[in-house]
Amino acid sequence: MGFDNSSEISVKKIAVDAMGGDFAPEMLVKGALLAAQHFNIRSILVGNEDKIRAELEKNKAQNLPIEVCHAPEVIEMGEEPYHIIRKKKYSSLRIAFELVRQNEAQALMSAGNSGAVVYGALFVLKRIKNISRPGIATLMPSLKGRVMVIDAGANTLCRPQNLAQFALMGSVYFQNVFGILDPKVGVLSNGEEETKGTDLTREANELLKKSTLNYIGYAEGKDVFAGDVDIVVCDGFVGNVLLKVAEGMAESLIASLRGEIQGRFFSRIGYLFAKKSFANFKKRVDYAEYGGAPLLGVDKPVIIAHGKSNDRAVMNAIRVAHDYVEKNIVGKLIEEVECDETQHGLKKKHPFLDRILHPG
Repeated sequence: MGFDNSSEISVKKIAVDAMGGDFAPEMLVKGALLAAQHFNIRSILVGNEDKIRAELEKNKAQNLPIEVCHAPEVIEMGEEPYHIIRKKKYSSLRIAFELVRQNEAQALMSAGNSGAVVYGALFVLKRIKNISRPGIATLMPSLKGRVMVIDAGANTLCRPQNLAQFALMGSVYFQNVFGILDPKVGVLSNGEEETKGTDLTREANELLKKSTLNYIGYAEGKDVFAGDVDIVVCDGFVGNVLLKVAEGMAESLIASLRGEIQGRFFSRIGYLFAKKSFANFKKRVDYAEYGGAPLLGVDKPVIIAHGKSNDRAVMNAIRVAHDYVEKNIVGKLIEEVECDETQHGLKKKHPFLDRILHPG
């Protein structure tokens, strides 16, 4: 695997938890190498040095901008995140966080225990001022492009103010990453009528109606993929279920189509004419194309990738982390929620912030 020196190498570094995920360290190393090769992104691979260097040797990565930081411990997928991040101080994830905290790396990417990533972000790093809880912002395909679901698993229990803050952070991210000036925001519910939903969704709906965000009201499950909403806000329990259902449905559709094509002669003939369309469909619903999900609300860029990430998914997650740094998303978020302490007021841009940042 060679490296194109014609492009400038980024001075930003991404700390990669090389031992996190179902296929670590192989896929994490390969993904970091792809990110270096295709996007000129520097990575620090954190984990068992012998195993990482063996993978680097196997992939002939001598001329690529990759560093290795040894970490003797690993946080397993099934371990309790709230205790293990404190206990395993020399785990790959904890050391990767320390590199980011000390600014030796500018962002973190992990495909490991997502609960440990969230807790580590709060324990080693810190929340953005006035944001009570961070949210995982996951991108999924829609008929008109993409849709962001926030929160997708960081918080199983939320208050209305949390959902309103998720909406604000998601809007800032969408504006600055995708260039959509006024992204449409909806609260996920079981109907369009304002009487539907739960106490949580009804109160969040009332808060967001008073905001200057482009809030369109309730979004039903069918609206998520229709493309008529850019950001869908919900608590982490509902968001994670939605994410897993969407992943399962996409895999089932692909498997079903493959079975139909292989099982019928004329279907195989038709497939030859529509092969490119099938390939495009598979690419659109493949989580590997979206890379990782940013954890919005902490003061450093943190990207959470799928536990089953392959090398392409890891490459794209590292790219997402790099873009997060390059576009200064943390700085933009801080600017949006910062209070004017001297005037005891808030920016006129979002007059509803006083209610969502300082609930009574």
